[in-house]
Amino acid sequence: MTVQPGDPAPDFALPHNPGEPPVRLGDLTAEGNVVLLFFPLAFSPTCSQEMCMMRDDYDRFGELDAKVVGVSVDSPFALRAWAAEEKFPFPLLSDFNRQVSRDYGALYDEFFGMQGVSKRAAFVIDRGGIVRYAEVLDNAGQLPDFESVLGTLKSLS
Repeated sequence: MTVQPGDPAPDFALPHNPGEPPVRLGDLTAEGNVVLLFFPLAFSPTCSQEMCMMRDDYDRFGELDAKVVGVSVDSPFALRAWAAEEKFPFPLLSDFNRQVSRDYGALYDEFFGMQGVSKRAAFVIDRGGIVRYAEVLDNAGQLPDFESVLGTLKSLS
């Protein structure tokens, strides 16, 4: 079941860089609001478009006291390589075991013959750990409504 606005955000601790401590949702919300973006696969065309858009608009989110975080089922090694290549200023977290994608209702049963791939999804989580915006897309070619994400963030300021 998909997490809905008003629900407590499922907590998580996911790896960012191999060998470093995991990134915890509670640590992120202690610093500000969180834009949590699930995406299917690193290096794929639509995911590259989405994350590069976030990179290019990163300052707009920061001005609204938001931490942007990407999540996929890719390994932390693949995500680190992609982040370095594209110069993403935000962390990409590995949900390799697929539990967080499942907890948020953002996991495909089947995606182009692969089982257990993250759906494209956007969540805004406030400082109190409450989901204020939720969008889970079944069509991997669509992008989240970032203007609605920004509007939600503005309402929290």
